[in-house]
Amino acid sequence: MNNDYLNFSREELLEQYINQRNEILLLKAELAQIKRLIYGSKSERFVAASNPNQIALELETEEVVAPPPTLQTVIYDRVQKQSSVSVHAGRNPLPAHLPRVEIIIDPDGDVSGLKQIGSEITEQLEYEPGKFFVKKYIRRKYVSPEGLIQIGTLPSFPIEKGIPGSSLLASIIIDKYADHLPLYRQMERFKRNGVTLSSSTIGEWVSASCTMVVPLCELLKLIVLSSDYLQVDETPIKVLDRDKKGKTHRGYYWVYRDVVSGLVLFDYREGRGRDGPTELLKNFKGYLQTDGYNAYEIFDKGEIKLIHCMAHARRNFEKALDNDRIRAEYILSEMQKLYDVERTAREQSFSHDQRYALRMEKSVPVLKELHQWLKNNIIEVTPKSSIGQAIAYALPRWTKLMMYTTDGKLEIDNNLVENSIRPIAIGRKNYLFAGSHAGAQRAAMIYSLLGTCKLKGIEPYQWLKNIFDVLPEHKANKLHELLP
Repeated sequence: MNNDYLNFSREELLEQYINQRNEILLLKAELAQIKRLIYGSKSERFVAASNPNQIALELETEEVVAPPPTLQTVIYDRVQKQSSVSVHAGRNPLPAHLPRVEIIIDPDGDVSGLKQIGSEITEQLEYEPGKFFVKKYIRRKYVSPEGLIQIGTLPSFPIEKGIPGSSLLASIIIDKYADHLPLYRQMERFKRNGVTLSSSTIGEWVSASCTMVVPLCELLKLIVLSSDYLQVDETPIKVLDRDKKGKTHRGYYWVYRDVVSGLVLFDYREGRGRDGPTELLKNFKGYLQTDGYNAYEIFDKGEIKLIHCMAHARRNFEKALDNDRIRAEYILSEMQKLYDVERTAREQSFSHDQRYALRMEKSVPVLKELHQWLKNNIIEVTPKSSIGQAIAYALPRWTKLMMYTTDGKLEIDNNLVENSIRPIAIGRKNYLFAGSHAGAQRAAMIYSLLGTCKLKGIEPYQWLKNIFDVLPEHKANKLHELLP
């Protein structure tokens, strides 16, 4: 036995034991979370292993010895079933809008003098990688008897005196920001088609394209910030630091989604402080739905009503399953009832008033019971445990978590705005970092437009190509016609 322990009192040893036990529980929870991130399912929907409301009956049973079977001989006539051939539904037809190249195949041998009685048609889906082509504008020049020269007028190009057309610029932008293909990989692909472009050239094209859509993004910002219900979230992005060779700066994209119009706005800031949202939301009035990040608490006053996100609270209890399964499963099962109400309203296309009435009947009683449960259980769990942290997160925010039930137009969580952030999470794994703060801000504009296209179900390449075609000559007072 270690003699050092003889110098401690019983109370000190007990306190030391409790601290060490809590530390072990915390480390186990962190290890379990790491394993879940690597190997676990990413679905947030909770399905209980069994119905918690079902009563298990523990009945004693007596062993019953069955009597020996009695053998009988049964004779009967059976009508033989006719053999049936299973009919396969077949493949789905190939899309009708795709162009067809017809290849006529005649039988081997001489068919002259034979009468065609039909055709068997087989379709095969093919693909050709993107090909370059050149638009060659030939402007004919004429001279009048008086010696006056006339020549055709060139259309406006996306980049004045530049060689890239709208389709090429749109393809580069979509490949980089929607399909997460870095510019250097695009350059390698261009080389395989016999077109060599320098990194500076293609970078200047991207910069010019972003400059072109600035008026459109400013209008988008104006519309989003005029809403009375915004959802907000933020996500980090690494930005190359020119002053520190080989190092990057941690910047942030703040994402604002107008729930009513379905438009989304990305705003780049160099930090995660409250300066960015404070500046952007200085004239905002209405509901602001966020996670529990304390930078938003400054807005919980005046004409702004702060709402919290139920999904963020639920995730903490999902993480606590390995720590305290009984408590975590209970609250997840109760929260699932709240999401069942939302699913019912969505599937039946309820109006805002109908959804409000359904929530008052079904959701509010569950929320009140959960609130009481949180108050009762927070004193029974270890503060540093996963379940303790989950309760400590939810309890002080519960009033704002319940606020979505006060208006039928409000959502239970921020998942829709988080869906807009996912392309950035995928993209930064490919291109790793933005080249500068200005480059990160330009990317924010493109993410705003393409994110809105995604939420509206609009094909982004054709939309962006059309924008580059018409924007140079479009009237400034009709820019709203071009928004997705």
